[in-house]
Amino acid sequence: MSKNSIFPISPDYRDRVYAGWLGKCIGVHFGGPLESWSYQDIRDNLGAVEGYLQPPGKVFKPDDDLVMPLIMMRALEDSPDPGRLTAQEIGTTWLNYLSQERGAIWRGGYGVSSEHTAYLNLLHDIPAPQSGSAALNGQTVAEQIGGQIFSDIWGLVYPNDPPRAADLAEKATSISHDGEGINGGRFVAALVSAAFSESDPEDLIETALTVIPPDSEYARVVRAMVAWHAQQPGNWRAAREYVEREWGYSRYLGIVPIIPNAAVIVLALLYGGGDFSRSIQIANMCGWDTDCNVGNVGAVLGVAVGLEGIPEHWRVPLNDLIVSSSIIGGRNIADIPATADFLSRKGRILAGETFTDAALPRYNFDYPGSTHGLLVEKRRCRVALLQQSTEWAFCGRGSLRVTIDRLNRKGEVRLFTRTHYRVDELSSNHYEACFSPRIYPGQRVTVQVYLPAGAPGIVHTSLFVRDRVRNLAHQSPGTKLLPGQWNQLSLALPAMEDVCLSEVGLVVRSLGEDPWSGVLHVDALDWDGPPNYNVQLGTLLPNGKTTTGWTTHCGYWRVENGAYSGSGGGQNESYTGDVAWQDYQITVQLQPVLGERHCVNVRVQGALSSYAAGLVAGERVALCKKQEGHYRELASAPFPWRHGELYTLTIVASGNAISLSANGKQLLQVTDGHAPYSHGQIGLSNGAGCHTRFLNLQVAALGA
Repeated sequence: MSKNSIFPISPDYRDRVYAGWLGKCIGVHFGGPLESWSYQDIRDNLGAVEGYLQPPGKVFKPDDDLVMPLIMMRALEDSPDPGRLTAQEIGTTWLNYLSQERGAIWRGGYGVSSEHTAYLNLLHDIPAPQSGSAALNGQTVAEQIGGQIFSDIWGLVYPNDPPRAADLAEKATSISHDGEGINGGRFVAALVSAAFSESDPEDLIETALTVIPPDSEYARVVRAMVAWHAQQPGNWRAAREYVEREWGYSRYLGIVPIIPNAAVIVLALLYGGGDFSRSIQIANMCGWDTDCNVGNVGAVLGVAVGLEGIPEHWRVPLNDLIVSSSIIGGRNIADIPATADFLSRKGRILAGETFTDAALPRYNFDYPGSTHGLLVEKRRCRVALLQQSTEWAFCGRGSLRVTIDRLNRKGEVRLFTRTHYRVDELSSNHYEACFSPRIYPGQRVTVQVYLPAGAPGIVHTSLFVRDRVRNLAHQSPGTKLLPGQWNQLSLALPAMEDVCLSEVGLVVRSLGEDPWSGVLHVDALDWDGPPNYNVQLGTLLPNGKTTTGWTTHCGYWRVENGAYSGSGGGQNESYTGDVAWQDYQITVQLQPVLGERHCVNVRVQGALSSYAAGLVAGERVALCKKQEGHYRELASAPFPWRHGELYTLTIVASGNAISLSANGKQLLQVTDGHAPYSHGQIGLSNGAGCHTRFLNLQVAALGA
């Protein structure tokens, strides 16, 4: 394979990417509950581990094995030239999407956790790859497992091109690792890339070996496992004991050395024989860093065997849903098909393809078996089942088939997706996920519903959203479905106050005298438009260690004494909203308590990029632009503000123009002519040694 060649994208590329990411998610969920268990403990206490062990009724916790790939893949979107992506750019992605104080990575301490060490280095202006180098951090930290656990995605965007996949993985891995850690990143990315055209585990391993130094310890371990398997192909437990003798944890310093876990990955691939279930089961029963190893094996086998090779019992409990923990709270409910869409689109761009087609709706049910995380509830109805189908499609290749049996006139079926979670709904929250709603008042929801020809004209449907705060549903008028055609439903959400919209979906009712049984198809569920809502910030509810609807980057944020208060020793910032919002206005009532900087942020694209406007030192107001994490004043004006007084600030973002009004009088307007931010969330912020009470917030469309 020539490093300079770009292989054509195969017709099944999208489905293979979905299968690979799905396999990764299955593996992490399957392996997560056994993380840090020893092989002996699993063998003696559990025996054969063949299915999920997570607690029933809970959403699986955020896991760094999934969170960090979800974060790092954003570098492909944020870079002006993703085909030439650098380690420094991916390091910037870390800084932009990770909170300083919680979430995403294992924060085990400097010199203990490789990722935490690297992140602190980046924060202190030590760039990649020096941030992850052995010269700086020592060999033990540099050669832990993180080098390989986040690298599957680079193989997904470079199908059938292991050298390019490995090169990109090396850049990403070098942020936090070196030496054998980098070899692990290269090896795993190459395995995934090669799996697009090869399914035999031995051939996959041989291909992946070509991208790492043959004299490395990593290569020697891989070849030793291949040789052992050739001699004893029928006993994986004997192979696991061989790994323990030769490369057990006791031979290495550090918490999670890469080499023993690399041996487990190769062992599972070889002894699994190309079977998805058997491979991830063996990887899990081997112990050590199970979520990592099983996730890597699941990604490789997912691509290799495709969707048809992943048994349904692995997919159903997952329901196409994972939870993340970046500071962009609206992205922390991450359905698997949407991630596959993102990665496959980036892969096609890297392969030289251009796009004239519009992106598919959020919920397009295009992949075989996909559900996009939709749920169903029924009342006075015997059966209500959801299943992806290719029988009918409004856009793309499929839709969601809803099978209903004996729906009573006084009953209903609700199918919906979650747009916000409480952290107590998660199986645990070690990586401290926090959520901003994915949908807001003022936006418009649309969906397409198909009722087959010949069905009776008694089926009515409505769109709805649910407010978590009051547990109230806001619902559109019922629409009688016309059989034999697609029916569009639309719901324009009105302005609302003090809400947190946690569900959006469809209500199905029958108006017939007798119970109705039949099917309908749902497709193209989506929403967009500017927000329009008001929040008394002192009424916000707690959600774990954060506040409902908000994420935090730095500082101490809490609801106390009738306000949302922020204080701390750095750039203290808290965010909400949707990063896709473009033009809007935000009005905030605030009270400066201490310090010389009290601001409102707009067009927030992460911790490094936003506009801020507010009260600053010298009895002034200022409008600033944050670039690479540093604020620069664009304009200022005299304004004799005082601590303890209440002020109402309004910031308008329209195109590349930003304006600031204080107490109803416009004081500043700036047109940003240099790489303006065209979209982003909203936020509240202050400076080091500051304390601000934020009392009320209103967001609206321009002119509303």
